Amino acid sequence: MLSSKLNISLRSAKKASHLRSANGAPQIITWRSYKTSFPVGIMHPRSRSNMECTVKPINKVLVANRGEIAIRVFRACTELGIRTVAVYSEQDTQHMHRQKADESYLIGKGLKPVDAYLHIPEIIATAKDVGVDAIHPGYGFLSERSDFAHACVQAGIKFIGPTPDVVQQMGDKVAARKIAIAAGVPVVPGTDEPVTTLDEAKSFVQKYGFPVIFKAAYGGGGRGMRFVNQMSELEDNFNRAVSEAEKAFGNGSMFIERYLEGPRHIEVQILGDQLGNMVHLYERDCSIQRRYQKVVELAPAFNLPIGLRRILADDALKIAKYVNYENAGTVEFLLDAQGRHYFIEVNSRLQVEHTITEQITGVDLVQSQIRLAEGYTLPDLGLTQEKIQVNGCAIQCRVTTEDPAHDFRPDTGRIEVFRSGEGMGIRLDSASAFAGAIVSPYYDSLLVKVISHAGDMPSAAKKMHRALREFRIRGVKTNIPFLLNVIQDETFLHGTITTQFIDNNPQLFKMQPSQNRAGRLMRYLAQVLVNGPSTPLPTSNKPPYNEPQLPELPAGWASNHPRGWRNVLLENGPEEFAKSIRQHKGLLLTDTTMRDAHQSLLATRVRTYDLARIAPFVSQQLNGLFSLENWGGATFDVALRFLHECPWERLRTLRQLIPNIPFQMLLRGANGVGYTTYPDNVVKKFCELAVANGMDIFRIFDSMNYVPNMKLGMEAVAEAGGVVEAAISYTGDVSDSSRLTKYDLSYYIGLADELVEIGAHILCIKDMAGLLKPQAAKILISELRERHPDLPLHVHTHDTSGAGVASMLAAAEAGADIIDGAIDSMSGMTSQPSIGALVTSCERTHLDTGIQLSNLSKYNEYWEQVRHLYAPFECTVTMKSGDSSVYKHEIPGGQYTNLHFQAHLMGLGSQFSKIKERYIEANRLFGDLIKVTPSSKVVGDMAQFMVQNNLSADDVMERADELSLPQSVIDMMKGLIGYPPGGFPEPLRSKILRGESPIEGRPGESLPALDFESLKDEMIKEHGSFVTDEDVMSAAMYPKVTNDYLHHYAEFGPVDKLDTPRFLIGPKIADEFKVTLEPGKTLHIKPLAVGDLKPETGEREVFMELNGQLRTVAVKDNEAMKEMHFHPKARVGVKGSIGCPMPGDILEVKVQVGDEVTKGQPLLVVSAMKMEMVVAATMDGVITQVEVTKGMHVEGDDLLVEIE
Repeated sequence: MLSSKLNISLRSAKKASHLRSANGAPQIITWRSYKTSFPVGIMHPRSRSNMECTVKPINKVLVANRGEIAIRVFRACTELGIRTVAVYSEQDTQHMHRQKADESYLIGKGLKPVDAYLHIPEIIATAKDVGVDAIHPGYGFLSERSDFAHACVQAGIKFIGPTPDVVQQMGDKVAARKIAIAAGVPVVPGTDEPVTTLDEAKSFVQKYGFPVIFKAAYGGGGRGMRFVNQMSELEDNFNRAVSEAEKAFGNGSMFIERYLEGPRHIEVQILGDQLGNMVHLYERDCSIQRRYQKVVELAPAFNLPIGLRRILADDALKIAKYVNYENAGTVEFLLDAQGRHYFIEVNSRLQVEHTITEQITGVDLVQSQIRLAEGYTLPDLGLTQEKIQVNGCAIQCRVTTEDPAHDFRPDTGRIEVFRSGEGMGIRLDSASAFAGAIVSPYYDSLLVKVISHAGDMPSAAKKMHRALREFRIRGVKTNIPFLLNVIQDETFLHGTITTQFIDNNPQLFKMQPSQNRAGRLMRYLAQVLVNGPSTPLPTSNKPPYNEPQLPELPAGWASNHPRGWRNVLLENGPEEFAKSIRQHKGLLLTDTTMRDAHQSLLATRVRTYDLARIAPFVSQQLNGLFSLENWGGATFDVALRFLHECPWERLRTLRQLIPNIPFQMLLRGANGVGYTTYPDNVVKKFCELAVANGMDIFRIFDSMNYVPNMKLGMEAVAEAGGVVEAAISYTGDVSDSSRLTKYDLSYYIGLADELVEIGAHILCIKDMAGLLKPQAAKILISELRERHPDLPLHVHTHDTSGAGVASMLAAAEAGADIIDGAIDSMSGMTSQPSIGALVTSCERTHLDTGIQLSNLSKYNEYWEQVRHLYAPFECTVTMKSGDSSVYKHEIPGGQYTNLHFQAHLMGLGSQFSKIKERYIEANRLFGDLIKVTPSSKVVGDMAQFMVQNNLSADDVMERADELSLPQSVIDMMKGLIGYPPGGFPEPLRSKILRGESPIEGRPGESLPALDFESLKDEMIKEHGSFVTDEDVMSAAMYPKVTNDYLHHYAEFGPVDKLDTPRFLIGPKIADEFKVTLEPGKTLHIKPLAVGDLKPETGEREVFMELNGQLRTVAVKDNEAMKEMHFHPKARVGVKGSIGCPMPGDILEVKVQVGDEVTKGQPLLVVSAMKMEMVVAATMDGVITQVEVTKGMHVEGDDLLVEIE
């Protein structure tokens, strides 16, 4: 390894192309500081030591450019005491560069955005009018236009750059190539003259073959550059390259050369003065490129042999000397895999990446340009070769407003938040990088250049990584996640990078997306403030903004959880767990407050936020509970559909807070937590994931007690390691011997025997309608206890009739081990019986629960307050009491609440008794079903159909083959949800099916297995790499609901972190509140005002403070939008609905309605940010809509075409 103090004489070692060590291996400069000793600068033969230059000070500089480079030049001028002038286009009225200058003037009025900065006559006229004596061209635009340099000189204005003749020679890639050859510098085979026609391009490739690369003959920066590998691609790429070059440089001439596979791109910075003195400032490695545009640059180059470094510097100066080069320039080379170098071009201007050369040499290149233009010599400026030394390493990252997850699609809009990364060793060059700045589609997407400088490469990379991580940019997407991956990549840090580095490292695109949780939550709050609740509120009742008070917890509770029944389960497994239940003295209780209770009373709307707040208290003070029913059933899809939260996250959150009490869920057998039949592997995978996420006990039932469906669920739970609680759905009345039904005592005993044989750990009686009378409970439980003495018995009911407590006590006396109940304030009516009543009734008896009533009281006080938060969903708005007629109509508790509520909302409250009557008739029509989801829904659908159409049971029987019956009825008759005891009645079933064959056997048996990997791949394509296995499972059961949830999360973030009133109805103006994202990260949000409607956009601005900083969010007013016309947007998730990838202008439309297209076929061309993008077909099909025409301006996601 070479010493960090190594001195290298570039004039020594002429005999060898590379310095070699004793063993003959090339010596490599490592990332330590090094110095070179260069005795003299290279001088042109006409130079004379006594030759003098006339120095003419510059007093006022105009920068014929925009953005960060204009500001960079202004700063250099200000430090030199020179007055500055900016020019700006109409589109740049608010741009920062015009505000940084001493004076600024509008140019190009009425012209296109780019054309304004290419309008030479107006720029020269403006300069003369305001007394400018020099113009700096920056980079891009006119910087390499010799006609512009000539125009400056002819107007008596200094051009800060090379002479016009040199600009012309170097700007013409063909001419520059000839100069390199004449100077003895190797070149890549290419055209001898600029190419302007497709025929010329074809002639070149016919002679030299593929691959080739097109380059703009009169400009650089990657514009007008295209790689072509086969003849079929030639015409389109040639046209695109010419078009881009014309827009960027005003000349579409092309230079064509052979394409080198995987070269390194090394460039040498040079300076020259009027006397012919020339120096180099060492090299930069610019190999990390995308679409031929540099992304990350380093100085000096890494892993570059010392001899090759000398040769590159020598050859750069040879070319400069050959043309008497003055001012700053860059000589660019390609290095192939064998270490051979080829000249490619000279950039006769300042480069974007000049910053890293400044950092390692300490030379201000812009000030040097100005001083050289004034007439100073390099020695005057102290810039002789021996004085120019390398100090450490510098890296530059170009932060752009591009989305790397979508092929670096440019993004536009307003920057809502901008926080930069700064500190020692970090330099930032930017322009409009501030909150409130508008990123337009008209110019380059560069936002800020981040430069790190340190003693060596690893240190510079660490500083860059730290700085990039500090950035917070919201409102537009950026490439920062991609840059972070590059900076941490092992090849970047320790290997040799080439121009194919990005293409060869696909892992760079596995980016950690920016969370932007605060910004997305504010967008949600603004949306609610403007457009109202995101989840439908069925009543006008509003929740109070008071947060429920929590009971006190013992000190150290977070790390000390008292022993509970889950400890027994985890230590011993399901079988021994069941034995422990039977050995337990006293009655055990399951609390349904966290699921079935609020499903029955509050439309299943209770959020994780309110469950998690009370969870620690439950773990600490109610650890004697047998289990908590808190998941599954309707809570699963309601969480996704209406609460916009992940049910799996709810399970994990509660599990972390309550590690000691078993969790219990409702599993609909072969229906999982859905309402239809799924492939067997879906049910099994669901159970596996549920156990992995913290579920313990699965109450498995079937809406018709169809054993084949239950068996699948039971086996799936057993395989997953969960506790199998087989539930018999109860209906009828076993205590009424006069009631002749198929659901008699022998039916239930026989069914229990089957379930025990399959492998139940616990047997449950699930009385979903509250039909189990005390006497019936005594009879049924006594028989089951006698028949299965070693099996725990669990009983669940609803208190619709008001007899729930009596029935449960009777069941307990008869031998039930476990009873379900809900905390007092969430019990009664269609919910479960009161836990408080059960505990009190059993005190000081052999059934004593051991639960302290004082702790239940504290728990109850919390839920009393919480219930007020869900006032919009409160069932007591319409339902004031229970209903003992449930023994007649047999409507399950949750369904009863929903039907009652809907009837009153529709003004049919007085006819609710009619609905109940029709429910009874519909049930009889279907042969007396066990009514629980989903069978209860089918009976309910039929009852409402009969009421709406004024049909009796006889009418249905007579006209079943001609009525447009609900689809749920038809599906049930097909056998899609199983079969009731004795099957469906005939001839009704045949009439309803109208000749269609029913499914024989278990429905899911015939379904092909779901391909989870393919489903996950599809979801990742649409939603990003953060999609989890749990998300895939949700999509397997609820595809549309899950898709909508993921889109909602992507747009609005973790809304489950908001408290319930602000989630439901939004915040109050001027009301500051807190949102805790995670421990140690709390947001302070204060809404300030909602702005007036903007008629041109249909938006309102919502003003808020976030952590004391002003933020604004623009929201479309949905009501106003109904009266306004806007271009349609592409349909989210629809493959054939193709939206515009970026805001811009339509250059070309290649298809029309009726055309047949194939996947990948070009459809149209869009231009934005000086880049052209071909939009291709996403699928095979036929064009059914074309929504754009040539020349039309479009916004991101605007609909372009529809394919079917």
